[in-house]
Amino acid sequence: MRNRFVSVALVAGVASTFILSASATTMVDFEDLILGPNSHWDGMDAIGEKTFVSQGIFFRNISYDWGGGFTSWEGFAYSNINDTTSPGYTNQFAVWTPGTGYGGAGNYAVAYRGSERPRLTLPDPAIIASLRVNNTTYAALSMRDGDFFSKKFGGADGNDSDWFKLTIHGVAADDTPTGSIDFYLADYRFTDNSEDYIIGDWTLVDTSSLGVVKHLEFDLSSSDVGSWGMNTPAYFALDNIEVIPEPSVALILLAGALTLRAVRCRRAQAFA
Repeated sequence: MRNRFVSVALVAGVASTFILSASATTMVDFEDLILGPNSHWDGMDAIGEKTFVSQGIFFRNISYDWGGGFTSWEGFAYSNINDTTSPGYTNQFAVWTPGTGYGGAGNYAVAYRGSERPRLTLPDPAIIASLRVNNTTYAALSMRDGDFFSKKFGGADGNDSDWFKLTIHGVAADDTPTGSIDFYLADYRFTDNSEDYIIGDWTLVDTSSLGVVKHLEFDLSSSDVGSWGMNTPAYFALDNIEVIPEPSVALILLAGALTLRAVRCRRAQAFA
């Protein structure tokens, strides 16, 4: 009886340990991607839809050749460019924080919302507990100062109720939505204009309420809209994605059953 109890308890312990180890957090910080100093990758080396992978997560990138020497990209790129002062489209891969990535680390992702939402995909369904977001220099200076395409946020007197919003969508393995979260990258809707802001720091966004997901998709919207759609540059920066793998129900049930069996064996031995 004692040997059987020890064996069952040991198996239960191993199963529980396996589940706990499977729940270890992965932090995706893009530092495994190789870049030269002050450079970026935007997918323009191969036209079409593709992905790049950082620490097991797939990031979709789509590049186009429109002919006549005109090309474009959308989705995700990655960068370590440190330029917080140069305005305009030619500086589209820089984050608006000196020192580049979160915590001063080099690499980070840049997302551009073109015809499709930027999408990241997990190798297996899991909980994405949090991530860090920031404005790109291109979008931030466009909102702060205005440019040929976009208005200065707040208007001439600072009283316009402008905003720039990131919406994060959770998507399950069967492509059904799990929920969405809104985060304002800029907000000028306050009665007191001194409270108006444009995000310029790597800011934590709690995404755990989206539950178990296979994909995250990202959308951008703005108060500055014209005849052709949103005027605010549709970019944001992303870093430090915290992923918590979701143990399978079968493993949880197995550990529970084995633990219960061990308890029953122990009780039987006590009363034998």
